Amino acid sequence: MLLRVHSARRRALPLVSLLSVVSVALLACAACSGGGPAGVAVPSPSGEAAAACRDLASALPRRVQDQERGTPGQETPYAAVWGDPPIVLRCGVDRPAVLTPGSSTYNPAADAVEVNGVAWLVEEQPDGFRFTTTERSVYVEVTVPDDYAPEVNPLVDLAAPVDAHIPPDALRSAP
Repeated sequence: MLLRVHSARRRALPLVSLLSVVSVALLACAACSGGGPAGVAVPSPSGEAAAACRDLASALPRRVQDQERGTPGQETPYAAVWGDPPIVLRCGVDRPAVLTPGSSTYNPAADAVEVNGVAWLVEEQPDGFRFTTTERSVYVEVTVPDDYAPEVNPLVDLAAPVDAHIPPDALRSAP
């Protein structure tokens, strides 16, 4: 599936206005309990998975689905958020139960979508969708609230960095 996103030209804010916006945003975040969106559980990958997630973090876009990047409550290379309600990316998560043989929800024919060369498991949630990479050496999860319908669109902005920094897994991508 190839999805196209058209961007409009934006007028740059003067530096003083930009600094004011940043200052207000920082003060607002400091006033929030937890310092960011509640409920973002930060994964703790290790070894090669941690290294791949750090590489991905450095390449993530500043904007996803026209939403500005924020902080998931703490500075971490393993999670990122955009917008309010937040679109949440978590890198180094566990294999989804639906993809785990022997789990009560195992389903080898679960819904999936491919966006610009990256395959994603699709799981509907009460308030949106959760997408988790498949055929990659590290699982990357993206949750998208219903506010951003069609919820698959943010994956267009995330596909290139995931493809470039999360290596394919030969066993997961084998036919």
